[in-house]
Amino acid sequence: MSQDETGATDATDATSDGAQPAELPEYAERVLDVADLIPPGRVMTYGDVAEWLGDGGPRQVGRAMALYGSAVPWWRVVRADGALLPGHELRALDHYRAEGTPLREASRQADGHLPRLDMRRARWDGGPVGGQGEETHR
Repeated sequence: MSQDETGATDATDATSDGAQPAELPEYAERVLDVADLIPPGRVMTYGDVAEWLGDGGPRQVGRAMALYGSAVPWWRVVRADGALLPGHELRALDHYRAEGTPLREASRQADGHLPRLDMRRARWDGGPVGGQGEETHR
């Protein structure tokens, strides 16, 4: 089958120059709204965002972030294992350090010696940050 027969190229997904379409899909807009809520120095996993929305799953959130997330603090939506986003590790690390996001230093055996996020301390549950009743881990 040719590309024309499969319909693989759809004008609603992107313009011919690869730019984002003028109107976001509703789900992507909801994902980006959650990403905007995450406070500096904190993170949510792809699964956390899906759970917050009550819709979709980690893969759907990841897809929305990959296609449309450049206008929001994308580095705050992360993998559950705390690994830095492949291909964007150094940019994300700069943001984490500037925001004071808790990190775990990498072991000497770790690939590239890059730290991971300290998910126990960095994960945000959607509640007030630094408010009463929030447990602080040091």
